[in-house]
Amino acid sequence: MVTTYFSYSYITRNLKQSLTRVEQQPDVAREAAYYKANIGKVKTVDDFMKDYRLYHYATKAYGLEDMAYAKAFMKKVLESDLSDPTSFVNKLVDKRYQEFAAAFSFNGTATPVAQSDNQTDEMIGLYTATKKNQVDAIADDTNYYSTEIGNITSADQLLNNDRLRNYVFSAYGIDQSKWPPDTISQVLRSDPSDPTSYVNTTFASQLSGLNAQLAQAQSDADAADLKITDYTKQLSQPGADVTQLNVQIVIEKYHLDSAKKIVSGLDDQIATIKGFVDLAGAFEFSPDGSLPAGTPAQTAANIALTKQRFDTSKADVYQAASPIYEALAVKQFRADLLKITSLQAFVSTPGVYEFALGAVGLDPDKVSPEIIKKVLESDLSDPKSYVYTLKDTRYVQLAHAFNFDAKGNLTTPLVAQDSAEVLQIARDYVIQAVKSASTASPQQQKAVRAQATQDATEYQQAIAGIDSVSDLLANRPMVDLILLAKGLDPRKVTTEFLKKAFASDLNDKKSFVNTQSDPRFAEIVASFNFDSKGNVARLPMIGPQKRDQLRDTQANYLQQSLELQQGETNPGVRLALYFQRKAGDITSAYDILADKALSEVFRTTFNLPDSMAAMPIDQQAKFVDKFMKIKDLSDPAKVAKLLNRFSAMYDVKNSESTGQAQSPLLNLFQGSNSGLSSMSEATYLAIAKLRSH
Repeated sequence: MVTTYFSYSYITRNLKQSLTRVEQQPDVAREAAYYKANIGKVKTVDDFMKDYRLYHYATKAYGLEDMAYAKAFMKKVLESDLSDPTSFVNKLVDKRYQEFAAAFSFNGTATPVAQSDNQTDEMIGLYTATKKNQVDAIADDTNYYSTEIGNITSADQLLNNDRLRNYVFSAYGIDQSKWPPDTISQVLRSDPSDPTSYVNTTFASQLSGLNAQLAQAQSDADAADLKITDYTKQLSQPGADVTQLNVQIVIEKYHLDSAKKIVSGLDDQIATIKGFVDLAGAFEFSPDGSLPAGTPAQTAANIALTKQRFDTSKADVYQAASPIYEALAVKQFRADLLKITSLQAFVSTPGVYEFALGAVGLDPDKVSPEIIKKVLESDLSDPKSYVYTLKDTRYVQLAHAFNFDAKGNLTTPLVAQDSAEVLQIARDYVIQAVKSASTASPQQQKAVRAQATQDATEYQQAIAGIDSVSDLLANRPMVDLILLAKGLDPRKVTTEFLKKAFASDLNDKKSFVNTQSDPRFAEIVASFNFDSKGNVARLPMIGPQKRDQLRDTQANYLQQSLELQQGETNPGVRLALYFQRKAGDITSAYDILADKALSEVFRTTFNLPDSMAAMPIDQQAKFVDKFMKIKDLSDPAKVAKLLNRFSAMYDVKNSESTGQAQSPLLNLFQGSNSGLSSMSEATYLAIAKLRSH
């Protein structure tokens, strides 16, 4: 007769081989293949439950095979919101139901939205930073101008310095896209007090004629406006020829619009000419473009005037950066963002479109909406997509900030981890931290929980900024938090090891991460949305499951199959394997006492009587804390040592029944709480009351 100790030791020493043998069994392989081939076809919970083989495969994977008949109950489990502490599944004492619900995404993945909350917050922060940077750039340009203008010795030298030229053109209202450098050079060489100078003969001489045209155009506009008013009044008079009057109103509106366009065009021409005259008077260049000996390019007064005009030309920049204007812009952006249901809506909504472009430093007046559309339809995971051909990081920033697919429809946010995964990591981290302080004083435990909760919150915020494996591994504190959440010691895991793990192909059983003895590393890799190149990507769903959910279900099915098969010949081995699997989730003595199988392992290990289950729950908990340290259950080596002791004690206790085809201990895994026949109802009731608080 093979002892429990030998069987358990052999299986754990060769766990991967044991699981492989189970995986290769015809019935197991057949059900696994069916699940993998058909789960992708499932759309709803009802679809899932109608397929007997899929449904029973999944319930077995999570130890809920005995509850598969209760479809109405299980449907409520699957439809529960795990993020809502008041949801149906979160009110259940048995954690297996939460694990089962977490294995599926029947509530959907992230909702398609133009922006997630994190993206919106980042864009607003970017907008504020960009506006401040633009104001700072004005100051930098002015400082540069002050420093360099004294070194200028000719008109051409000024125009060949891009930064100085742009400063001067902005100050004097010159659109350099409309005027060739030679024209501006001749203006700079002109003396506005000389009637024969270039600026006067070419430009200033036009002013009288332009002013006359302006006066006439303004008069025409006023006349048309008066006629419109008069015809409108006549419409209400008795006997009015309404049809003819409406025709006249239309004609005069056309005249008014034409006159206004002429006025606007003449205003621009006059302003440009005046700017040229002022520009000529602001510099001391000779007709040949040089400076007289000992004469600077500008007097102190003209330098001050140029700076003042430059500041005035940037009034819109100062206004956009003002706290009041910024607050209004942000408020409008948030309100209008709710209206964005497509890419076309985005480019058609100024409160969002102009804000977004301004946030990344793009001028909405200088960029075609068609270019913006192509940018936002780009695939960020494809280095050949349109956005990258522009060679401008501002467009890449914009594409990252919104969620549109190649057809301009809303899609889900591009994130390193889905919200459910982030929440699970945060929760597990707090649990592990609390477990590590299980022997500390209540005050110390409270402090540890508070710090862990703060760390977890910071993780939830920081993960939004991770765009690649490189980003993640460069943030070692974040990596350490993930490892701790999984019950791993960060000191024993190098960054180089993690690089190899994340570079592994999860679909290849021979890849680096899949050949590790500890499956938690593969679980970590699978929980992130990184593509084969290590960049964040929108990974496809497999029906109602994400990549990691499918992997967990498959792995759990194998583990459950192994445990069940071992239990058929030796229930003690099944108990040990079950405890080993659950050890990492145990956070208090009550977790052990709430599970019949776990509590049986505890009592057997320390040779405690079954009658202990009838004691008040608080007294039982004291016994657990006396005999074992909960924090030790995060250490695989210590768990292995404990279970070696259990298996030996189990053989002693069950020497007469070990090896029989059926044992009363099989009842430990039957019922809704994977139980123990000697556990009293009072114990369950007490645990339920404690957890409800």
